[in-house]
Amino acid sequence: MGNTPWQGDACSLVDEFRAGRRSPSEELQATFDAIEASDLNAFCFLDREQAEASARAADVSKPFGGVPIGVKELDMVTGWPDTHASMPLKDHVADCTSTMVQRVRDLGGAVLVGQTTASEFGGVNLTRTVLHGTTHNPWQHGTTPGGSSGGTAAAVAGGICTLGTAGDGGGSIRIPAGFTGLVGLKATIGRIPRGPKATYGNLTVTIGCLSRSVRDTARWFDVCNGFDARDPLSMPREDGWEAGLGSHLDALRGAKVAFAPNWGNATVSPMMWELLEAAGAELVDELGMRRVDGVDVALPRMGAAWSLSGNIAIEAQLVDHWPQCADDLTPEIRFGMEMAVGKYDAAARAKIERRRMEVNEAMARIFDPVGGVDFVITATNPDVAFAADGPLPGVFGGIDAGPGNNGRLTFPANLHGNPAIQIPAGTLDGLPIGLQVVGRHFTETLLLDMALTVERTRPWPLVAPGSPH
Repeated sequence: MGNTPWQGDACSLVDEFRAGRRSPSEELQATFDAIEASDLNAFCFLDREQAEASARAADVSKPFGGVPIGVKELDMVTGWPDTHASMPLKDHVADCTSTMVQRVRDLGGAVLVGQTTASEFGGVNLTRTVLHGTTHNPWQHGTTPGGSSGGTAAAVAGGICTLGTAGDGGGSIRIPAGFTGLVGLKATIGRIPRGPKATYGNLTVTIGCLSRSVRDTARWFDVCNGFDARDPLSMPREDGWEAGLGSHLDALRGAKVAFAPNWGNATVSPMMWELLEAAGAELVDELGMRRVDGVDVALPRMGAAWSLSGNIAIEAQLVDHWPQCADDLTPEIRFGMEMAVGKYDAAARAKIERRRMEVNEAMARIFDPVGGVDFVITATNPDVAFAADGPLPGVFGGIDAGPGNNGRLTFPANLHGNPAIQIPAGTLDGLPIGLQVVGRHFTETLLLDMALTVERTRPWPLVAPGSPH
């Protein structure tokens, strides 16, 4: 083989290993070579010695046996940096490995290459930190791959590795997947356990992967889902994710679908929505679903409550450093700290809980089995990827929507806990655009089959043009 990493998906790479046409050690070396040659800044830490040992001992009979993967720097691996992408915590080291990473490594057989960059504390929709600098989108250098799982998105879409871990507390799987043309499934909350040492914060975070194909995502959930007592909110194990792909089409026929261009009070680029609405309409027709117009999909505003509740956790992590560390934080996190420190009291807690209740009631109404719909189709992002260094854009379609606009499309599923999937849906001005489908709790298999239908009828590029970088 040459010195170029595998440009297909992870499942096909495993097939190559099993057929003896490629080897895990050679693939790992090609991955390291690609990282060194890359200008994307997708990785911030490499564990060469351990990765090489794992590749030599790889059991390719396992689901991801020998596949090099990136681990988002917000996920823990024993002995690796545990910085939360924040300069004040630069010397912290993890003393345990997250359940998901342990499962994909031990049960799945994946080789852990190193850490992929993330936004600071996972709190920003781009990946640019004081600690690690700016991460770029492989589709166009100078634009962002999104956040917080931006490094994983850049690595996977940039042809460096086929898979990587990701997390989604407000859109951090779907937003980067949308900006880089990848599959991003935000599962029902608790589908993959967040332990050990899980803290719940504002109860919005789910974890998973960023992948090039639907089957890669399904296989990831086969390996990683299932209850862990260290995260008592995690769900019982379900098998057959990959094997069941394509077997739920009858369940989709006749399903009611609402189109929501302003989902979550977002403002979406009219030009992009025109393309996404056409793609969504084709999907509805192909699956025999039924578009339902006139459904009230309005949601209460939730950004401020979500931000305050998230900043409480950041305040706790920086308690020994604030305010002396202010100049070492990214502008967005520093602003959040200034707005949050000392603000959390009984009244703030009551407001957060009231807003969550209002969102839950609205989502329950929208997805009511009798008077509501089965799915909501919307955009993943308000527009194509913006500048890699920011600032967060606030103007879309000539309307000043505010810098929080980019997450409004993804927040609802996090606050309500239901699943949503980002599906690549073409390009605009040479950059990927993505269709987001939101479903009821526990309907991930249906969302995967919807994505599979798009993948089969309108295949997307597995890596950005010109990759690997």
